[in-house]
Amino acid sequence: MKILAFATILLCLASCKKHNNLLESTTYRASLKVQDNQEIPFTFKVKSSNLIEIYNADEVIIVDEITYKNDSVYIQTPVFEGYIVAKISDDKSLKGYFVKPSLNRSVLFNATTKNTSRFRTTKKPLYNITGNWQTIFSPNKKEDRYIAKGIFSQNKNKVVGTFRTTTGDYRYLEGIVNGDSLKLSTFDGAHAFLFTAKVTDSTLTGVFYSGNHWKEPFIAKLNENYELPNENTLTTLNKDYDSFNFSFPDESGKLVSYSDELFKNKVTVVQIMGTWCPNCLDETKYYVDYLKKNSNTAIQFVALAFEIDKTPEKAFEKINRLKTRLKITYPILLAQYKGVNKKEAAEKLPMLNHILSYPTTVFIDKKGKIRKIHTGFNGPATGQKYIDFKNEFKSFIDTLVKE
Repeated sequence: MKILAFATILLCLASCKKHNNLLESTTYRASLKVQDNQEIPFTFKVKSSNLIEIYNADEVIIVDEITYKNDSVYIQTPVFEGYIVAKISDDKSLKGYFVKPSLNRSVLFNATTKNTSRFRTTKKPLYNITGNWQTIFSPNKKEDRYIAKGIFSQNKNKVVGTFRTTTGDYRYLEGIVNGDSLKLSTFDGAHAFLFTAKVTDSTLTGVFYSGNHWKEPFIAKLNENYELPNENTLTTLNKDYDSFNFSFPDESGKLVSYSDELFKNKVTVVQIMGTWCPNCLDETKYYVDYLKKNSNTAIQFVALAFEIDKTPEKAFEKINRLKTRLKITYPILLAQYKGVNKKEAAEKLPMLNHILSYPTTVFIDKKGKIRKIHTGFNGPATGQKYIDFKNEFKSFIDTLVKE
């Protein structure tokens, strides 16, 4: 859908009636219409006309950028560019679109205050999928095939958990087992995911939907001993290089380089990320929290942003929004705009063998030697894996600082 069509949608939604209508405090079940007549459901609660909470399992997303025009509401999700624009009907129901402008994408959106369960159950679960699942997405297409680890906990019909991949996790998934049918979903303003599967006592056979633009099959088998490759071994320093360097502009246009005084004799943490990336958001939140609790002048963080936006100005708008929302104190430099192709990104950092994932973090000691490269990020939805990462991160940084 073209941007002109988005403008037409907005104009129509904002002018259908001539009276003001605000969201009332209540709980909604929302859904996004996707392929195969499926929907991605999620729930949210209107706390006030200008405050909403979106729920995914244990995650609560606070949305406080809400505006109104005539009979319609505009809901801007935090940090990410995605927004919902919807007409408010007399019965409080909402009809409109979830829009991602930079990708020219829109998805039909509906929300109702009636029957607000995320998924409706009609049968008792035939199986309990609690445990670890060795997973392959797109198993029959070599170019799209990738491995993952499903981590799930089930209580009666309800299921929570996530899929971990070599590049990160699919964040907080919530759903049900209804008879022998599994359904899981999440929505956070960037991700809009649905997983459906046929369940047996030891297998899952299903389909993964991302918005209304992508779907792929997956298969999984129960395997409590399954582990993904070590995330500290997936990205390496090329043989022709013995050090790490960068030189990218900050928002003022000034080039910032690793050779600058800012990084001299300091443990440096280089975060390769993007403002559009949910796993990067989880990682950034952790880094901000870490720095609040561990202020040390011997440590310097810096982020290298790879952005979708077509101009540096638009890219820095997103960067500054992220910095403001999360209260980020370390510099974020613009490494690339007009797209986030990983091959092109690798050309910006030729000392690395590849850019496999956003995020990727490079740890450099006080003497300028790369000590570790961590690919991807396992966020709070991964449970114990996230706790282990935090403990390992703090211990490793402490070791580098003491050297």
